[in-house]
Amino acid sequence: MNIGFDAKRAFFNRSGLGNYSRSIVQLLDKYYPDNNYFLYTPKISNKIDFIDSPNIKIRQPKRWYYRLANAYWRSFKMPVDFKNDKIDLYHGLSNELPFGIEKSNIKSIVTVHDLIFMRYPKLYKKIDRWIYYRKFKASCDNADTVIATSNQTKNDLIEFLNVDEKKIRVVYQGCSPIFYQKKSNEEKKIIREKYNLPQNYLLYVGTVEERKNALSIVKALHKGNINVPLVIAGKQTPYVEKIKQYIAQNNVANDIRFLSYLPLEDLPTLYQMADAFIFPSIFEGFGIPILEAINSGIPVITSSGSCFRETGGPQSIYVEPGDIESMIESINNVLTDKDMRERMKREGFAHAKKFHDENIADNMIKVYKETLE
Repeated sequence: MNIGFDAKRAFFNRSGLGNYSRSIVQLLDKYYPDNNYFLYTPKISNKIDFIDSPNIKIRQPKRWYYRLANAYWRSFKMPVDFKNDKIDLYHGLSNELPFGIEKSNIKSIVTVHDLIFMRYPKLYKKIDRWIYYRKFKASCDNADTVIATSNQTKNDLIEFLNVDEKKIRVVYQGCSPIFYQKKSNEEKKIIREKYNLPQNYLLYVGTVEERKNALSIVKALHKGNINVPLVIAGKQTPYVEKIKQYIAQNNVANDIRFLSYLPLEDLPTLYQMADAFIFPSIFEGFGIPILEAINSGIPVITSSGSCFRETGGPQSIYVEPGDIESMIESINNVLTDKDMRERMKREGFAHAKKFHDENIADNMIKVYKETLE
């Protein structure tokens, strides 16, 4: 098969949709090397290690004026290049398809990661909601198959965009294989010194924004008199000031560390040295940090509802977002009950296997073949 991908995110985004895009292409190239994989991108911003594979072809705008107006090329002119490359199937990896692809006679798939902008509209600007809705709706209507990254997203597609359930396939995401690798004491020492980390700490990883609710961890530690440092690692937004304001106004005694822009290769060690991972997000499409933590062998406390049980499995602890008393109890239980911690780690590894690379590649190629039938 000749399979095309929207690869802008793969080259431009360091996390999130970029990680997903890179992961899917890399896994398919590894486990199904008989196919050709065409990456369509307006520019090459960041180097991707695996693009040296003979099965991967990079395609950029051929005409100079499309290189200047690359958004126009991505939205309207890529289908012309698909025909020239004899593409059998095109996969929009990040919620959108080029306009007019339904007229090209090329089968298409779009992955929709979440519909948070519709479920929680107050978190988004009106113009952004309008643009997202227009793109998502058109892509789902025109695609031959819609991939949802969780059953939660599948249900949201049906509820908010009225997508035919028969058209939707759930293919879970995974996390980078670097989170499977156990780090040595020497590697841990290097990272501990690099970031001046305390000997024991609780960990949050993710964009520090209102929806992800990291302030509730600080409140739980303060109100529960839990004297353990907290490391908050991730891209910072103005919401960070809200956390810092609470710390200052309430004389929070805990050692709260903020780390931003960590390289991916440092994250597994950061996870593995933590006593527990806490992810109190209000809503997610999948929740990759939960999976990273489970693969890193640490207990997980996360939110009830949304997709969290799908990702976190039966061994993780689930707390209603905003229920500070339950979070206090959960943190204390994890920190004091050694047998429970060991069980959570052991069962977490078993649960995480369903998201390993080979399973994701197999499930994705199955959807491709079904779409082409």
